[in-house]
Parts: sequence; C-alpha cells; structure tokens
Amino acid sequence: MRPSGARGRLYALWPGLVAATSFGVSDTLVKLVLASGIDVLTLALIRGLVGVAILFAYLRLGAPPPPASARQRAFALALGVLFAAIVYGLFEAIDRIAVPVAVLTYFIYPLLTGIGGVMFGVERIGWQGMAAALIAFCGLALTIEAYPQHLSLVGLGFALGAALCRAAFLLLARRELQQLDPRLTTWYSLVSSTAIFAIAAAAALNWPAAHDVGGWALASIVGVATAIAILTLYMSTIRIGPFRSALIMNLEPLLATALSAPLLGQVITPVQALGAAIMLAALVAFQSWR
Repeated sequence: MRPSGARGRLYALWPGLVAATSFGVSDTLVKLVLASGIDVLTLALIRGLVGVAILFAYLRLGAPPPPASARQRAFALALGVLFAAIVYGLFEAIDRIAVPVAVLTYFIYPLLTGIGGVMFGVERIGWQGMAAALIAFCGLALTIEAYPQHLSLVGLGFALGAALCRAAFLLLARRELQQLDPRLTTWYSLVSSTAIFAIAAAAALNWPAAHDVGGWALASIVGVATAIAILTLYMSTIRIGPFRSALIMNLEPLLATALSAPLLGQVITPVQALGAAIMLAALVAFQSWR
C-alpha cells in the first residue's frame, strides 16, 4: 500500500532525487578520474561494463519487462551508437572545460529535443515555450561568456554535440520505441554502446592507467553511480511520470556545480551563477509549456 501525506510525497520523489544526485556526483567525479591518468575512452568502457552488469542483475531480479519485437530490439541496439556519442562527448567536454560549464551546456538537450520535435512533427510548442527556449539559450550564453578563464571551443563543441545526440536519441526513441519498456531501451542501447567502446579500445591499443588505485576506484564509482541514476530514473518515471521526473533532473547541473567547488576548486562567478539560474528557470518553464 502506498503511504500518504509527507511519507507518500517522499516515496514518490526519492527515486528522481537519487537519480539527479547520482548523475551530479558522477559528472563531478569524472573530472577526478580523468585527472588520475585514465583517458576518456577507458572511462567510458569501465562505465559501460559496470552499467551492463548492474542493469543485467536488475532485469533478472525485478519483474520481467514485456519482450521486445525483433524490430524494436534492432532499433534499440542501433540507438547505442548515439548513446556512445553522448557518453564520449560529455566526458570529453568535462575533461577539457570546467564541469559546471560542460554540464550546463549539455543540459540544453531538453530545448533541442523540443525544437527538434516541432521540426519533425513529433510535438507542438506554443509561443511561451519558444520564448522560454530563447531565454534559456541567453542564460547559457551569459554563463559561457562570463567565464573568467579561456574556454576550449573544442570542449564546448563536445558538450553541444552530446546534447544534440541526446536530443536525437530521445526523439527517435519516442517515435520508434514508444511501446517498448524503457528498461529494455536502456539495456539494448547500453549493451551496443559498451561494445562500441570495447572495440574502439581494442583497436586503439592504448589503455592509460591511473596513477594510483584511487583512480580506478573512482572510475568504478562513476560506473555504479551512473547505473544507479539510470535505474532510479526509470523508477521515477513509473511513480511520477516522465514530465515531473524531467523537472527533477534539473537538479543535476546544480549539484554538479555545487560539488565542483569543494572537490575541484572550480567556482563560478556571480555573473555565471546568474546566467545558470536564468537558464535553469527558463528550462523548467519550457518543460512546463511543452
């Protein structure tokens, strides 16, 4: 029986809060892992292997999802290419620029998804949504322009590329895999993306090692935190729906920004904070008006 009152609200919201927290922690720790000597490709592979193992156990222990058709399975596996690009692009962005800027730039994907949905006839957005999108882009521009040090354009490009791939992933999944259990969409795309990283790592013949055991431990934590985030995000969509879950996920860049100060010494300026606040507020409004 579902609890009521304050306990009921906590029961409904805790998966989404755990998901946003886990993603925020993972985003921040990625910078420390890369600083330990492990490269982006190796970290992406470790993250994938840990995620596959945990998700496999979850699917085995939990209620089995309805089976996918051959077409759905093939399409979900193909989406793994985009999933691999998302992970690699975000990790490269975090490696090259400050974590708050990388994550905030990546987090324009809800706006890109909405705009792409209008362009391809998947959904409609009123003038309020378009206005919110414009304001959000202005807030992001303010955050980037106010950065006190030189920002790598390549790093920003990786973050933007990851956002574009995430938007394409969501639009394609919504159009082609609407009837497929999200756990299976995640499972198949995670398996194929991890296979891509494994093949790329084997072909590169270059496995940079961490300077100490702590780097490998942090890499494992990133994998576990990401898997927990994926699983609890799925739980959140079941309990409160995808819309409210998406709103809660706006905590991810806030947490990544907050953790970057004590763990990485990356402090944003007041102007940057203003730009981030404008972006996230407009993002919430945009998601509300979609």
